[in-house]
Amino acid sequence: MRLLLVEDNDDLSGLIANQLQASGFSIDRVDGVEDAISVLDSRSYAALILDLGLPDGDGLKVLRHVRNRQQPLPVLILSARGAMEERVKGLEQGADDFLVKPFAFEELKARLAALLRRPGALLGAELAVGNLSFDTQARQARVDGTGLPLSAREGQLLELLLRRADKVVPKSTVEDQLFGLDDDFGSNAVEVYVHRLRKRLLDGKAGVTIHTVRGVGYMLTAAG
Repeated sequence: MRLLLVEDNDDLSGLIANQLQASGFSIDRVDGVEDAISVLDSRSYAALILDLGLPDGDGLKVLRHVRNRQQPLPVLILSARGAMEERVKGLEQGADDFLVKPFAFEELKARLAALLRRPGALLGAELAVGNLSFDTQARQARVDGTGLPLSAREGQLLELLLRRADKVVPKSTVEDQLFGLDDDFGSNAVEVYVHRLRKRLLDGKAGVTIHTVRGVGYMLTAAG
């Protein structure tokens, strides 16, 4: 799953990104209010980690923008503003959780996992359809218990499709989840990875099918 981190301290931003990437997340990073709003208007994310003291304004402006657009995006505020009134203000304006700096990375990951486990959210330790399973923490796919080797992006694509099994995943969402803000990819990159994943699943005798919904996106179902 791809997360957006809005944090202007480059050292802290890098540390957070490294910790979360080690836990299997993909991270996009921006350091200001306007960049955050621009990115959120053009891409989809599983969750937003938001600092409040940003160089071009208050991070609460980003939060209000998200909620005014009625985006069901989990938002975790990460701020040095630890006073009770600040925490209450953030939660009242639509944040799902508030973590005060300095913090322990293990607590950050635990709080983020809790948000993503809520009904309608995306986190689950193991996903399965038919004889195919995917351990999201070990990043391991299996068919009838036998390991199925996948590249990192093939694993990301499989996870995305499994999380939304029997539902169409728009191509734009696949692009947002597979490729970061700094990635350079061609117009047919998604088709290339879908083709590769289909071949891996076929060769591994996985009992699933990836359907192309022309002009819309892709859907994974149990075969037959």
